[in-house]
Amino acid sequence: QVQLVESGGGLVQAGGSLRLSCAASGRAFSTMAWFRQAPGKEREFVAAMRWSGVSTNYVDSVKGRFTISGDNAKGTVALQMNSLKPEDTAVYYCAASDQTFPSPTTYHYWGQGTQVTVSS
Repeated sequence: QVQLVESGGGLVQAGGSLRLSCAASGRAFSTMAWFRQAPGKEREFVAAMRWSGVSTNYVDSVKGRFTISGDNAKGTVALQMNSLKPEDTAVYYCAASDQTFPSPTTYHYWGQGTQVTVSS
């Protein structure tokens, strides 16, 4: 059974940095991504990676501040988050798909989530 295990969340002041990591039981995936869900809001896409970073995309609100990296063949992905803002506060989820450009509904593998809290 595939398990995605996240680590690296925590509490940080605005302007600070955090790095999230995710490992997927050593299995390869075509796409690995990060999503987040803030209290009272729907889960939203944050960033995705294909071909170990050759192809990446981000939601507009994190461009220039967050960087996704990792190794699709090994099932590992990280999210470096810089210049954090209070509005980045959310539970962050690692996700993986066997599709190259999956829609948000076709990520079949999810981590348990890790809390990121940014204080003002």
